Amino acid sequence: MKCRLFLLAMVLFAPCLSRAQSAPIDTARSKITIHVDKTGLFSFAGDKHEIAAPLTSGTVDQKAGAVQFTVDARKIQVLDPHLDEQKRAEVQKTMHSPAVLDSVKYPEIKFRSTKATPAGSNAWTVTGELTLHGQTHPVSVSVKKEKGAYAGSAKLKQTEFGITPVAVAGGTVKVKDELKLDFEVVTR
Repeated sequence: MKCRLFLLAMVLFAPCLSRAQSAPIDTARSKITIHVDKTGLFSFAGDKHEIAAPLTSGTVDQKAGAVQFTVDARKIQVLDPHLDEQKRAEVQKTMHSPAVLDSVKYPEIKFRSTKATPAGSNAWTVTGELTLHGQTHPVSVSVKKEKGAYAGSAKLKQTEFGITPVAVAGGTVKVKDELKLDFEVVTR
């Protein structure tokens, strides 16, 4: 009888125990920075952009090699301290417009890992699915745990997610298709 009660307790509480491994992401201390470069014949006349994509929720389970997070696309902010306020507001408006993120139609950006492969001491190659602009595609990211944070960078192409890079002046100044993302994720 005791054995049956123990087994029943394990069946009932196992889901709670497995969730205990998962740590919530500290969204106030975590960040994703997107670096947008330029290209084209007159690219010298264009601007590079630095964009903050704040995480709104997520969890990390280092033991299981699992991570998932969400970014509210409507809260993504153009930082560009070198641009005057009017130009920065213009870039912000274009970024959220249907021509780029279409953040009203696609308010969430999500990542869910599918595999984490050790790549050294406190380092992993994390593969997963990124949902952006209504499309989900596989991505692979190198991650290191340093000073209590999971940090790394990744590159992705806008066109892979159905986004056409912005072009002005007849295409002589364009946003590069490839974006670089730097991230630092801290758990509670």
